[in-house]
Amino acid sequence: MSQSFMEVQITADEELVEQLIAILSQLGFEGFWEDGSLLKCYIGEARWNPAMHKEVETVVQRMTRPSTSPSAKVAVGRIENKNWNEEWEKTIRPIQVTDRIVIKPTWHEYSPSPGQLVITIDPKMSFGTGYHETTRLVLKLMEKYVKPRTSVLDVGTGTGVLAIAGVLLGATSATGVDVDEWSYENALENIRLNHVEGKVEIIHGELSSVPDGQFDLIVANIQLNVIVPLLSEMKRRLSAGGLIILSGLFASDKEQITRRLAAVRLKVYDEMIENEWITVAAKWQEGSEEKKE
Repeated sequence: MSQSFMEVQITADEELVEQLIAILSQLGFEGFWEDGSLLKCYIGEARWNPAMHKEVETVVQRMTRPSTSPSAKVAVGRIENKNWNEEWEKTIRPIQVTDRIVIKPTWHEYSPSPGQLVITIDPKMSFGTGYHETTRLVLKLMEKYVKPRTSVLDVGTGTGVLAIAGVLLGATSATGVDVDEWSYENALENIRLNHVEGKVEIIHGELSSVPDGQFDLIVANIQLNVIVPLLSEMKRRLSAGGLIILSGLFASDKEQITRRLAAVRLKVYDEMIENEWITVAAKWQEGSEEKKE
């Protein structure tokens, strides 16, 4: 039986298209088509509802607010199924994320230079290919802070790339958690592709299903409105002296995320910026109690 899809057409500045794709991918959109200032976005009809419609409009309005161009336009229609995964695969090629880390799909060969670490990721419909700034920024900070005997938790794991990178960078173990079933299955496939089955565990469920207080490093590459409600839960799962790396944030979010972190007694320790995106690393402070807002 063919599945129907909803087509969401967004007319906006061409400069905003890449950012829109990154955020809408995290909301569950499964394919994109760019044509100048027109971006066509596709999501399964079963996942489309009034709340999702409102969320898309909110994202678009928020992103275009700083622009001097006319307001972006959003139009919605229904179309029949197309193999979006096949179409998307055509665009995914090996990418050098840092001097050391390269991410590649199975359908492209790559000959690494001495010392390079190659992560094989077949993205399916999940977020986390290395093509977006937010993923690259997290990986750069992970390169800096992952140490031997480190345990890593990846919140909203998507393709599993950050959990996999953690153990390939030297962590003893990593756990990824995601509520999306497609992401869960995709992450399991990528774990097998990278031969890290014994070191990486993927949990299908909420963050609440992960035990408290056992991770030295927690990473989350998800948007601000998802991160903020999870900060207390993330802190409870962080070992004393541990570090949390948060991405999926606009540079303009820095003041808000710094304030929200302070409310749970986490302090920004390091940061990296690429274009309009910022990734922050925050430290847990022992003996602290959360502020009630």
